[in-house]
Amino acid sequence: MKNATPTASNGVNVEALLGARAALTEAPQAARFKWRAASEWVRGTHSRTTIHGFYGLGSEQKHRQPYRFDTDHPEVFASEDKSATPVEMLLVGLAGCLSAGVAAVAQHRNIQLRSVKATLEAGMDIRGILGMDNKVRNGFDGIRVQFDIDADATPEQIAALVAQSQKLSAVFDVLTNPTDVHVTARKVS
Repeated sequence: MKNATPTASNGVNVEALLGARAALTEAPQAARFKWRAASEWVRGTHSRTTIHGFYGLGSEQKHRQPYRFDTDHPEVFASEDKSATPVEMLLVGLAGCLSAGVAAVAQHRNIQLRSVKATLEAGMDIRGILGMDNKVRNGFDGIRVQFDIDADATPEQIAALVAQSQKLSAVFDVLTNPTDVHVTARKVS
């Protein structure tokens, strides 16, 4: 009787991902996606953003349902604290992207995960966004991500999972490489 190697079950369909990669090799134009978000101001510093449609695989697509996210600022900013701040939502995106990558890479490498926890911290001097000192950056001065991973893997394998997730993460790339952002405005009646 042979000892079968157990297959990791982390909830990621690696075969489908590899199949998509193979299909997109044959049709690279289908790999061009456009992600969209529509935001509406509610009151004060409170806004609500909806995510629903996007473009990909050569046509318009939709999520199963619209997803809504509120942002606001805390009371210490003389706001109503209706939700997380926009910069905290950025940390949510980074945590989600890196964690999904860890799960996908672990599944591909047949590493069973028991838990993956990420703690993110980013420093900011708010004198910049308050217009107090134009030499102070408005954004984060850095982001620190700490993963605590319980898995059937060595410390070296866990470090490799995180490194590969970082390498493939879209959000990590957006944050660590210059991305052109064009903002326009128009008056509506």
